[in-house]
Amino acid sequence: MLSRRHLLLGAACAALAALAAPASAADISARAFVTSIYDAYKGKNTKGIMLDNARTIRRYFEPSLAALMIKDQNEAAKRGEVGALDGDPFIDAQDWEIATFDIAVEEHAPGKASATVKFTNVDTPKTVVLDLVKVKNEWRIGEITWRRKDKSETLREIFRQ
Repeated sequence: MLSRRHLLLGAACAALAALAAPASAADISARAFVTSIYDAYKGKNTKGIMLDNARTIRRYFEPSLAALMIKDQNEAAKRGEVGALDGDPFIDAQDWEIATFDIAVEEHAPGKASATVKFTNVDTPKTVVLDLVKVKNEWRIGEITWRRKDKSETLREIFRQ
């Protein structure tokens, strides 16, 4: 027969397990978020992720960066132009043929992480760094950094020009 002591001990263990779970789940979900992005680019003739509407942009980017991207798209459309972003920010290219990705996720603080993604696109090695933030318990991209011509460039810099 279960005593009060056993019930309290069981409840305490369950509470401790519940408290410990979010820290490891956060790391897994950041990795899962980034993996889901790059899976859309793996293989021949893949479609990638089209950032051609506000809903999709908000799905992947944190609100202030999404707002910059959406504003740029809207202003460019009014002028009949493409906008400041002239390639796919996830792979830093317009075209791709990528077989595999190496994704390393590092959590810096609760709700903040970075993902370093390495891959070879049409015989050119690339490294893309995503700064991740949690927005309403979901991971979003706060910044993307690429290495271009021996210097780092970021997604936000594109929209400041």
